[in-house]
Formats: sequence, structure tokens, C-alpha cells
Amino acid sequence: MIYEKVLGLFSKDLGIDLGTANSLVCVRGEGIVLSEPSVVAVKRGTNQVLNNGQAVGIEAKKMLGKTPLNIQAVRPLKDGVIADFEIAEAMISYLMNKVQPRRFGMRSHPRVLIAIPSGITAVEKRAVYNSAERAGARKVFLVEEPRACGIGAGLPIAEPQGSMIVDVGGGTTEVAVLSLADMAASESLRVAGDDFDEAIISHMKRTYNLMIGELTAERIKVAIGSAYPLEEEMTMEVRGRDAIDGLPTKVTVTSEEIREALREPCAAIVEAIRRTLEKTPPELAADLVETGLTLAGGSALLRGLDKLITRETGLQAVVADDPLTCVARGTGIFLENLDLFSDILESSAM
Repeated sequence: MIYEKVLGLFSKDLGIDLGTANSLVCVRGEGIVLSEPSVVAVKRGTNQVLNNGQAVGIEAKKMLGKTPLNIQAVRPLKDGVIADFEIAEAMISYLMNKVQPRRFGMRSHPRVLIAIPSGITAVEKRAVYNSAERAGARKVFLVEEPRACGIGAGLPIAEPQGSMIVDVGGGTTEVAVLSLADMAASESLRVAGDDFDEAIISHMKRTYNLMIGELTAERIKVAIGSAYPLEEEMTMEVRGRDAIDGLPTKVTVTSEEIREALREPCAAIVEAIRRTLEKTPPELAADLVETGLTLAGGSALLRGLDKLITRETGLQAVVADDPLTCVARGTGIFLENLDLFSDILESSAM
């Protein structure tokens, strides 16, 4: 106990939204202080992070698809869970040290609350615990992403009424109906923003014999991607490598064809929402007729996704304010009320 109090003098509690595409850090009492892409650059064949452990986040993302043979840009999380244990540990350590650098030569050992997908397995939970503890956390708490996202989006999740959150991230889509701070019905779908990018990559190869990378696919998605017909359709010039002769080339694509390419992953998300609604108790379902559902996560910004969901489910879908930060903001609220929510947070002490 005394040891923990001493460590607490040199650190502040942290909330981490450990996302497949982006990781955000919230400091208790200060709010969100860091947002970085979940990418780490290492020497190929090793887990040695470049630039003395600093080639993480924005610096590493710039290297995606552009590294020489001896360097590899790695995304340590896949489908919302840790795919590479050691590199994930390096990334968590980087995030913690950047937010709370050494003081008086002492490394900080904060309590850390990490948001995880609701469909995560026991083995995957243990990987999160171990990575955070080895990175320096003195105590680790876990909270399901839908809960953190719902409270971060401003929904009254602690009230005896139904609130529906759909968190469309990079690796997973979390769908949940919340009431009394718990999930009455939920679905964790490993289809999300990365699948949008992969669908665009496949379309460009199939239709134009054009090979493009993740960064180009993401730019296309942001620039002209949509899930619902636009008032004014758009075009975009795309550069890449010809799959037949291997030479650099460019083509012009339309928003209509990109929308068709995204139809399958969008339909999977809608179907997950339908399945969750089918499992929802009748009284809570009745609440949703009035309250609708809230979209969060970076991929909720795909044009027209809210309109598509409204059309297919009959519920009014709205995009949360600053949807990318809802989960991180939620971890901050949980940190401020650890005693109140202690019974719903899983924890592991060092």
C-alpha cells in the first residue's frame, strides 16, 4: 500500500483507447492528451523499434508501404486485439512515457484503464494485461469499448432506459444496447474501417489492374467514399502500380463505384445492428424508437453511413460529436469514478 502511494506521487491515472487504427490517451483530470496511429516501425525480423524506440505512431505510419527491405512498419493490433505481443508492449510503453516522462530520474508507474472489444477472449484479455504491466503500469483495469464509448458520447448509460451505441473503429464494430451501466444486448463484429480499405484495394485491382497500398485506399475512402448516394457525386485521380506491366500509372475513379465496393462491409455492419436489436428486451427496444442510436468511432465519419442505417433499421442514427474520441473520453469518465464503477471494471494488480 505504501509502495503504491509513493508511485502515485509520480504518475497520474491514464485511460487508453488501444485501437487497431489509432490509439488515444486520456489523463485523469486533464482529458485527451495524445492521439497517435497504432503503427510501430521495427528492424525486419526483430522486435527492435527504430530510432531508440521512438519510431511509433505518426512517424511510423508515414513508412507504411514505403520501407526498404530491412525495415518493417507493423500494426501490432488486428481486429481490435493484440496480434504482436512484444511490439504492442513497445507501443504502450511509448504512449505512457510520452504522456508521463521520467521525473527525477524515476519512471512513472500509473494505473491504466484500457478499453477492449466486448467480444475479446480470455487469452486476448491476458495479452492486454501483460502488455500494459510490462510497459510499466502498476495496476491495469479493463472496460468494454461499448460502455466507454456510450458514456463518452454523452449517453445516459447508467439510467434504467435503453441507449444504443454503434462504435465503428478500425478493426471492430461494437454494437450494444446499454442500460443501468451494463450491456443488455451486444454484438462485436470484426468488420470495420480496415475492411473498407481492403474492399477499395480489391476493387482497384479487380477493375483497373491497379495495385495500391493502405494509405492510398484510406485517402480514397476519406475523399470520395460513401455508404449512401451523395447529392453530388465526385471523382478522384488514383496513382499506383499496374498489375500487368508493373509500371506506375493513374486512373480516375468515381464515388459511385467506391460506394459499390464498400457495400458488403457496410451491409455486414447493418446486419450486426439488426441482430443486436433482435436480442434487445422489448421495453428497451421501445425506448430506442424514441432515442434512436448513436454512431461513434473514426469510421462512423464515412459519408452517409448514418443515413444507410436509418433507412435499413427504421431507427434515427446520429453521429456523435467528435466520434473518434468517444471511447477515450469515456475512459476518462471511468477514471474519475473508479470507486463508483469498480464492480464493472476488470482489474489486475502488479
